[in-house]
Amino acid sequence: MKMMTKSNISNLHETYFQLLDWQTFVADHLDYSILERHKPSLRKLAEISNSAISIFDMCKKTHVFHSSNLGTVLGYTPSDLSNGGDLFLDTKVHPDDYAILLQNAISLLKLFFNFSVDEKLNYKLVSEYRILNACNNYVRVVEQQQALALDTCGNLWLALSILDISPNQKNIHEGVKSQLLNFKTGKIISFAESNEYLINTLTKRETEIIKLVKDGFLSKEISDKLTISLHTVNTHRQRILEKLDVNNSIEAVVLASKLGLI
Repeated sequence: MKMMTKSNISNLHETYFQLLDWQTFVADHLDYSILERHKPSLRKLAEISNSAISIFDMCKKTHVFHSSNLGTVLGYTPSDLSNGGDLFLDTKVHPDDYAILLQNAISLLKLFFNFSVDEKLNYKLVSEYRILNACNNYVRVVEQQQALALDTCGNLWLALSILDISPNQKNIHEGVKSQLLNFKTGKIISFAESNEYLINTLTKRETEIIKLVKDGFLSKEISDKLTISLHTVNTHRQRILEKLDVNNSIEAVVLASKLGLI
């Protein structure tokens, strides 16, 4: 992977939070008593397993729970965390790994937006990466992330993270390893396969439109041919770019052709 600049990281952050805005929450419909009911069990789990546990609120776009041992797993003190702010541990992730984790988070959100309610609740992201401990040495950690709660509309609302020291400390120079695991069925989606999985989420209409784009039709011509509005065509085209994680229609056609969609 090429060196990521601060500008690249900033762009990834912007893309991630833009994706979060795809979900529309009604604050009055969010039952935060669900979070309060989970907290005692999560504190007990952290105490027994020495795992660092946190919960991210997709509506508020911030962490709403941290286990008391969040930093001590890596040797940091509570004051280190309080002085460093909500993203303290993010700043300790190896820069190369952090960029990949952000890219994976973007891909994960796109996948989740196309998952059924059951899939959203049954998949977890398992990632192994490098992070700086309090002794200023990189160690490998394993993080498991999954949906803790959806809202009444099926939006991904509360996301649970469980962080542990990895038993694999020999290959400290190895980068990120991530995969999606359906813990009900055992199905695994590696991020090397994520584009192919995303392609399979295209609707019948989106597939029809990308085929016409490949054949050289302009948006207005597609609008006339399919008897739909120009705005609808352009909305479908934008969705295709987002689902395939590409920058323009040429890249979309190339990727769709490569994966056998058209």
